[in-house]
Amino acid sequence: MTVLKNDRLLRALLRQPVDKTPIWIMRQAGRYLPEYREVRAKAGNFLTMCTTPELACEVTVQPIRRFNLDGAIIFSDILTIPNAMGLGLYFTEGKGPCFERPVRTESQIHALSVPDPETELRYVMDAIRLTRQELDGKVPLIGFSGSPWTLACYMVEGESSREFTLIKSLLFDQSKLLHHLLHTLAQSVTSYLNAQIAAGAQAVMIFDTWGGTLSNRDYLEFSLSYMSRIIQGLTRENEGCRIPIILFTKGGGLWIDQMINSDCDALGLDWTISLAKTRAQVGQKIALQGNMDPCVLYASKERIHQEVASILKDYGSGNGHVFNLGHGIHPTIDPEKVAYLVDTVHELSQPYHSF
Repeated sequence: MTVLKNDRLLRALLRQPVDKTPIWIMRQAGRYLPEYREVRAKAGNFLTMCTTPELACEVTVQPIRRFNLDGAIIFSDILTIPNAMGLGLYFTEGKGPCFERPVRTESQIHALSVPDPETELRYVMDAIRLTRQELDGKVPLIGFSGSPWTLACYMVEGESSREFTLIKSLLFDQSKLLHHLLHTLAQSVTSYLNAQIAAGAQAVMIFDTWGGTLSNRDYLEFSLSYMSRIIQGLTRENEGCRIPIILFTKGGGLWIDQMINSDCDALGLDWTISLAKTRAQVGQKIALQGNMDPCVLYASKERIHQEVASILKDYGSGNGHVFNLGHGIHPTIDPEKVAYLVDTVHELSQPYHSF
């Protein structure tokens, strides 16, 4: 087993002492990096990059080579599970992910089965194994999945949506059928994340991108309950180390207290949430990840410096904070601003820790 040279991220996620606040960035392996765009051009399309372990490994490691980040996140997509279920994932410019065969009827939903992560999704596991070798213990590797609700949104709508009319029609008129779909997806996500952990992921994150579109009652019933079920089924230790679990619901500020009870180790926060109020709310129960507005990276370095200082002050002294953006980095961000952000977080956070 390779010794981890920088375990700052894992320690923070488990609310253990660190010398400075760790930072990683959602979508850090992505289109804002020129070296990523070179690989993407050679690959021909996004899905080829995802399904080719060597390419996924390369773009996962690219930001680690360039920046002093405290963690890597495997390059993949949240829709790998429905693609493995045979829905025919494809991407169109300006529209994003789409499915050739969305599921909307009882027969289509009941025909779905849980993919075997070491067969239909083996390319993800191979990418994780390759990336662990390539990282050689420099930083920990994060695995991830979309939440059942978020996956169901894409699977039923067939593409991104603003109104979510089809999935919400299913929710209101055929809730039993939607629960069947979500149950199948929860089993799939649990199996998928456990396979990622077995392959070498040292932390995992559940992305609930569309949970915030639900009402209070519906979020608890159709989103959080299934994420809680997944967390209960996850491997919590591997290679002699605890595996932290991060739960992120975009627009989820209303449900902080309920998310704490999911038994996750950390909550990801978007930029609409007060980090200071949330820390006061959670106390010592859980770590917090976030939560800078990604658009701050379009601003001057002086303004980035101010924002970092403000967020660190909001969290205050002590353990349990991972600095991140409140959602994914935008593709037109200047990489120099990212380098400045990472270094500024490390520099300004030291007084908040007594390691």
